Amino acid sequence: MSFHEVLFPIDIAFNSEGGPTRRTDIVALVSGHEERNSPWVGSRRSFNAGYGVKSIGDIEDIIAFFEARQGRLFGFRFRDPFDFKSSKIAATPTDADQLLGTGDGAATVFQLVKQYPSGPASYTRTIKKPVAGSVLVAVAGIGQSEGAGFSLDDTTGLITLSQAPASGAVVTAGFLFDTPVRFDTDELRINLAAFKAGDIPSIPLIEVLV
Repeated sequence: MSFHEVLFPIDIAFNSEGGPTRRTDIVALVSGHEERNSPWVGSRRSFNAGYGVKSIGDIEDIIAFFEARQGRLFGFRFRDPFDFKSSKIAATPTDADQLLGTGDGAATVFQLVKQYPSGPASYTRTIKKPVAGSVLVAVAGIGQSEGAGFSLDDTTGLITLSQAPASGAVVTAGFLFDTPVRFDTDELRINLAAFKAGDIPSIPLIEVLV
């Protein structure tokens, strides 16, 4: 898939609105009960970046970014203002934040993930666009240094350990990450007079699988 490893203007992103979307098919039975099923394995995030546009300079940046991505053609990185850390938003990521897996004495490659637990249920999200330089890794509680202890592919979210963890050793990580998205429109409709009057342009973005 066509994807540019560039970050959407972060000051605009951090004033955007949006969040995760789920799809659930519901069939009402004659008994009054429901049958519910989801055709989606996971959630899909969508955003309106127009809320983050505060100046004419922001509009110029958005137009340049839109043209360089050729509308919906190329995906790009977006810093979700509500969900971009392995930890809570107000906390600082640590190497114990997320469980990546357990060693078997042979495997050295682990995928970054983020877990969303609530009560007895939990959702695990694959993280494929970590922020370079932000990833912390620990094996059996012992921190690993990037370069010597592990390497990171920041385009896939894969961690490669320099040595296979012993059987039963837990591998954990902390990190910052971006969400892969694309523009959800092939045209930008910006009215300068309306913008000066406080009207917010619509700049829809949608998450993509990579």
